[in-house]
Amino acid sequence: MAERTRTARGREAAGIAADSAGGAGGQDGGRAARESLLHGGILLRPCWVPCPSDPGLRGMHGAWSCRPREMLLYLTGMWCCLYFLATLLMMTYKSQVFSYPRDYLVLDLTLLLLMGILEATRLYFGTKGNLMEAEVPLAASLVLTAGSALLSLYFLLWQTLVLWADVVLSATLLALHSLEAVLQVVAIASFVS
Repeated sequence: MAERTRTARGREAAGIAADSAGGAGGQDGGRAARESLLHGGILLRPCWVPCPSDPGLRGMHGAWSCRPREMLLYLTGMWCCLYFLATLLMMTYKSQVFSYPRDYLVLDLTLLLLMGILEATRLYFGTKGNLMEAEVPLAASLVLTAGSALLSLYFLLWQTLVLWADVVLSATLLALHSLEAVLQVVAIASFVS
């Protein structure tokens, strides 16, 4: 019994549901995540962690859950980091090898920095809205997704020098943004109804 209580407390501390019969009150992972977010902290649960708070997984120990929005937010976050670094390196390369006008280089670097700030804010609101199951942060993330998609469209079509690597990176980012926007709209609709 003492071992079971220690395990339940450890799962509560991690934000995962204490779903044992004699546990600490059956607090679910969504509630723990909401409380953590309300207190100013962000509880990030990777998509490969067991999720007993899902209705389909109650009583199924050892089952693994992966919500599509969580997985896509994680994947998009990793891709945005790669995109930012690769685009910065390509701008450095283009400024050294090609004749890249200084004014346009400053504009492209400023837009890339703005895109990085938008992406970080968008991912924060998307994660917060996903964990809290709230439509306002998800709507804010959806608006920021549109802005970030416009900036990636700029880097795909209208930047000063567009290399084939720019096309591949920007097209992949646009595809991820499109899929994420669709899932956010579906999530907002399900939270409202």
